[in-house]
Amino acid sequence: MTARRTAIPEQDAPLPIDGRDEKAFGFWVYLMSDAIIFALLFATYIVLSGNTAGGPGGKELFDLKRAFAETMVLLVSSATFGLATVAMVSRDSSGVLRWLIVTFLLGAAFVAMELGEFRDMIAQGAGPDRSGFLSAFFTLVGTHGLHVSIGLIGIAVMCVQVVMKGLTNPVASRLYRLGLFWHFLDIVWVAIFSVVYLPGVLDG
Repeated sequence: MTARRTAIPEQDAPLPIDGRDEKAFGFWVYLMSDAIIFALLFATYIVLSGNTAGGPGGKELFDLKRAFAETMVLLVSSATFGLATVAMVSRDSSGVLRWLIVTFLLGAAFVAMELGEFRDMIAQGAGPDRSGFLSAFFTLVGTHGLHVSIGLIGIAVMCVQVVMKGLTNPVASRLYRLGLFWHFLDIVWVAIFSVVYLPGVLDG
């Protein structure tokens, strides 16, 4: 006699957050391709960092305190996204929403600070068309800021899905992949702070 299998209710089934499903694998492939793009932008910046065309360099333009504040804001946002993931594992929808909203606000603050930096530099006549150094800087940092903005849209969409659908397995899987993306951006920014801002302020 064949034993009858008992279906496990979705609300009691394990959440797909181990990164081994095919969708998560595809997203890892995407992140690797994105990492290659950022590596090329870093290489371009390093090559052009000394090409100021007689204009201002990093020592004159960069505000290390602001860059450090941006770094701390993004690091904290990565931690709050981690807390949202912990709440997701516990199937705590309100906790997920709470921490996603905090993460969104921190990410929005980061983007606002970055746009403020760009505005101040352009007001000083140090726009992306001023020199090869500034073109590379705006391209690298701006590409990262664009990714963070896309991440903010993703967080807003996930908040809506959690409210409308609850913490179903598909929603949890999407939230897991969005977390990979957000933590990846955190790592990229730490590299930007270390390769762009610190040497720019300390050199010369």
